[in-house]
Amino acid sequence: MKKTIILWILFMLIAPFRGMAVSEKAVPANEFLNSIGVNSSISKRGENLQHTIEYVKYLGVRWFRTGYEDNVSLEDLKRLHDETNVRFSYGLLSGGNDIDRLIKDASFLASEGALLAVEGPNEPNNWGIPYQGETGGSKDSWLPIARLQRDLYQAVKSNPVLKDYPVFHLSENGAQTDNAGLQFLEIPEGAGTLMPAGTRFADYANCHNYVSHPSWPGVHDNQTWLSAAPGRECPVDGLYGNYGSTWNKHFAGYPEEALQTLPRVTTETGIAIDAKEGITEQLQACMYVNLYLSQFKRGWKYSAIYLLRTRSNEVEHEAFSFFNLDGSPKLAAHYLHNLTTVLADTETNPSAGTLDFEVENEPSTVHHLLLQKSDGTFQLVLWGEAYTGGSEEVCVRFDRSHGQLRVYDPTVGSEAVKTFDGTDAVTLTMTDHPVVVEIIK
Repeated sequence: MKKTIILWILFMLIAPFRGMAVSEKAVPANEFLNSIGVNSSISKRGENLQHTIEYVKYLGVRWFRTGYEDNVSLEDLKRLHDETNVRFSYGLLSGGNDIDRLIKDASFLASEGALLAVEGPNEPNNWGIPYQGETGGSKDSWLPIARLQRDLYQAVKSNPVLKDYPVFHLSENGAQTDNAGLQFLEIPEGAGTLMPAGTRFADYANCHNYVSHPSWPGVHDNQTWLSAAPGRECPVDGLYGNYGSTWNKHFAGYPEEALQTLPRVTTETGIAIDAKEGITEQLQACMYVNLYLSQFKRGWKYSAIYLLRTRSNEVEHEAFSFFNLDGSPKLAAHYLHNLTTVLADTETNPSAGTLDFEVENEPSTVHHLLLQKSDGTFQLVLWGEAYTGGSEEVCVRFDRSHGQLRVYDPTVGSEAVKTFDGTDAVTLTMTDHPVVVEIIK
């Protein structure tokens, strides 16, 4: 009897912690912040450099996708970097094929500490690109595009200034009309592609996985989470359709298990405000902050939303942007500002720590990311993707009491909305946006 009582007491003591995730490793907050990028013409097509600088400082974005076809002067890029510390993926954008110029411009940016990566052609499915006397892409053979990307990669890696910078693959390689092999970073033996095995194209896969697609319109729960999925469950134009089985002709690429760890970036993603589809400014704003979190959690090193502010010659694209054509911020700009302010950090601690906690009965529409600042502070970000409505209560339980838990809601502001002293648990109501739980020892 005595032994039974002791066992019952022990059971009751440990019961609250059954199933607890033990020692989940944190990711440096600065690493997540570095993933946040945008598309912009910066100082051309109706955009103004000074305004762009102001937008960057407000949003907290860390990188831009650009290239020489936008005709943005290198001096403007240098000034933007000098005043905000942003970096640039610099590439052959729409129809570009001048590798020599690309190398020259990228080398200048690298010498200024402003280069993030070099990128291949943008969406050759939408326009043909001439290379070495032959036009490829669109409905023609993609072999000229493959040779262009191969030569770009070799030019970067043989350049003493650029050799250590990553090369992003071209976008929309899933549109290949013939099996040139562009669904690989490096063509493996036995792939049966037109380009030979061993041909190297890039260091990172590159997708334009917009979170809405003609084949998947409207509003869906887990919309940003599923759009970031690396496998065939992705319902939009994602990694699987470009690197697993190409969406146009279904040429075989990587097996699905290899896609899980394939180095990858997104150089365009987003969603347009559309009343007919139920995408309000509020919902877009929630999706945009969730998008960056889902992308990073699911293995995308860098993600750039299209668009910072729309171009004067593409006013219809204002529906995608963080800022209106008149320069005023949308809710998406405010929400991202609040999130990056709460998470603000400028250094990466290479030895991030661990934290013992459990999100009890975590619903399918709730996801989490454990971050740690360089000063040692843990921040647990949870985000809800119940975009069609409804809410879920979740309890975050820690293995011990902490001095203080501070809860932030980026849709409200950048100050704590709740504070709990000396507790080992906090209950949250999750809907369609993130909350941040900051753990103060």
